[in-house]
Amino acid sequence: MTDAEHFVLPNEQPVVELDCTTAFKCLTPREKLYAHYLSRASWNGSLIILVQTSPEAPLVFVLLHKLFSLQPLSELKKAALGDQGVTPDEFQALLVYTSGIFTNAGNYKGFGDSKFVPNLPAAKFEVVIKCSEAYHREPKVMQSLWDRCKDAIYLLKEGVKCLGFHDKGTTTYFSSNCTLEDANLVTQFLKHQSMEAYNSRVFKTVEDGVPTYEIRLASVETGSDPDVTQKDVDCMSCRFRITRGDCSRLLALVVQDLAKAKDHAMNDLERKMLEHYIQSFTRGTLSDHKDGSRFWIKNKGPVVETYIGFIETYRDPAGMRGEFEGFVAVVNKEMSAKFAKLVDQAEALLPELPWPRGFEIDKFLLPDFTSLDVLTYAGSDIPAGINIPNCESAET
Repeated sequence: MTDAEHFVLPNEQPVVELDCTTAFKCLTPREKLYAHYLSRASWNGSLIILVQTSPEAPLVFVLLHKLFSLQPLSELKKAALGDQGVTPDEFQALLVYTSGIFTNAGNYKGFGDSKFVPNLPAAKFEVVIKCSEAYHREPKVMQSLWDRCKDAIYLLKEGVKCLGFHDKGTTTYFSSNCTLEDANLVTQFLKHQSMEAYNSRVFKTVEDGVPTYEIRLASVETGSDPDVTQKDVDCMSCRFRITRGDCSRLLALVVQDLAKAKDHAMNDLERKMLEHYIQSFTRGTLSDHKDGSRFWIKNKGPVVETYIGFIETYRDPAGMRGEFEGFVAVVNKEMSAKFAKLVDQAEALLPELPWPRGFEIDKFLLPDFTSLDVLTYAGSDIPAGINIPNCESAET
C-alpha cells in the first residue's frame, strides 16, 4: 500500500442518510418553524468550520457545492462517463470524496484529524468539472476555484497530513507563522486577562521588531468596543491586541435565523436563551453565550432541543478554541424516561464507580439526561452523546 492510499476514502465507504421524517412530523406547526430556523442557523454556522479547518477547505466546499447543485447527479455522471474517459470507479471516488467533505466540514477527518484526498487523478477530477452544467454556466468562476485549490487538495507532504501546529501539521486557529511557543505566550496572556479563547483565532505579525499577536474574536460587529476589544497591550516582550469581526458575514446569517427562531419559541426561557446567543454572536461576547446556556439548562424537557456555538476544542492544537457546531433534535420521550430513572439513582450509583471520591466534583448537579432523535447536526463529527455546556461557569 502506498502512502497516498492511507489518505483516501474507499469507494465502499458507506453513506447513511439521516431520516428525520417521523420525528419532524410529530411536531406542531409552531414547533416545526422553530426547528426549521434553528436548523438554518446551524447549517449556516457550520460554514465557519470550513474556515476553522484548512486554508483550502472553503474553496473546496464551494467548488463541490456548485458542481453538484445545478444538475441531476445522473446527468453529470452520464456526461463524465461518456466520451470523457472517466471510469465508473473514478466517478464513484469523487462522490465519496464529496461526501467526506460535506460530512467532515472540510478535508480533514472529524475523528482522527488526518487529511483525506480524492481517490482519482486530478486530471479526471478536472474533466468532471469541465463537463458539468456549473462549468457551462460559470466557466471563469469554476476554473478559478479549481485552479486555486487543486494543488492543496492533493498535497500530502509532511506538515499537511494532519491537523496541528505548523511545524507538524495544519491549522487555521493560528496564522502560519505561529508555533507552540507562540501559542503558549497567547495562553499566558489570556490567563492574565481572565479570558477564555472559545470564539477566537490568533494572527501573528512583527511590528517594529516586536512580535504582535492579534486575538480575533468571532462576531458580526467589526468595530472596537471597550467592553470586548483591547488596543495594544505590551506583555512578556510582546504586543497583544484583541479585535473582533472574524467570520462576520457568516455569523450575520446565523443571527438572522436565530431571530426568526425566537419568534416561534415555546416559552420565555427559549426566547431569553436565543436573545443571549444573538447578542454573543453579534458582539463577540462569551459571557452572553454562557448566560444563554444558563437559560438552556433551566429549560427542562423541551420538545425541540438545540445547542449552538463555539463548543468543542479538540481540533485546536492548543486545546482552547471551540469549533462551531449546532444541532436540533426532537426528544424521544420513552427513552428519556429511562434515562431520567438512571439520573434519579445517580447519587447512589456514583460511589460504586471505580475511582476515588476525589475525582468527583464537590456537589453533584443532576443533569438533564435526554435521548434525542436528531433533525440536524451541523459539525465536523457526529458523536453518540455529548455533555454540554463545556464552560463550568455556565453550569452553576
